[in-house]
Amino acid sequence: MSRIGKAPITVPAGVDVTVSGRNISVKGPKGTLSRAIPGGITIEQDGDTLTCERPNDENKNKALHGLTRSLVNNMVIGVTEGFSKQLEIVGVGYRAEPQGNGLRLSLGFSHTVDVAAPEGITFEVDRQTNVKISGIDKEVVGQVAANIRSIRKPEPYKGKGVRYAGERVQRKAGKAGKK
Repeated sequence: MSRIGKAPITVPAGVDVTVSGRNISVKGPKGTLSRAIPGGITIEQDGDTLTCERPNDENKNKALHGLTRSLVNNMVIGVTEGFSKQLEIVGVGYRAEPQGNGLRLSLGFSHTVDVAAPEGITFEVDRQTNVKISGIDKEVVGQVAANIRSIRKPEPYKGKGVRYAGERVQRKAGKAGKK
């Protein structure tokens, strides 16, 4: 039995969970999320707890058991608390500024890069070098953060670029001087 998959999900007050066939919908104070459940896995609701069940011990069902439970738990957390990722911009002249509901990034290119916020995502810019990406869907928040980071990944010599907050960049030694 999957340790993650067999753990029950507690549904807080104010959150409405609807399971209909292969779909689950979670509605809370921050919004609504819905998702299709992978085949074979069933979700049972008993009062304010949800449990994920798998029909048998086939490898495919074992793999999907914990995954489904984590996805549903992330949906419940997302509609109550939300998710966020922090990005740091390091480099002389590198900065971010809010542009409508998106971002305008100056990352050392000959042009600025505009990033539009997908639906349900908000950007907060602090001191032009810290960007906070917030939303209710953990997958989308993480993907938007990864897309922004991929515009200018931190390089190993000076460490310039966009990195996650607290990310440690492996540094390399530069060229050795002439002796």
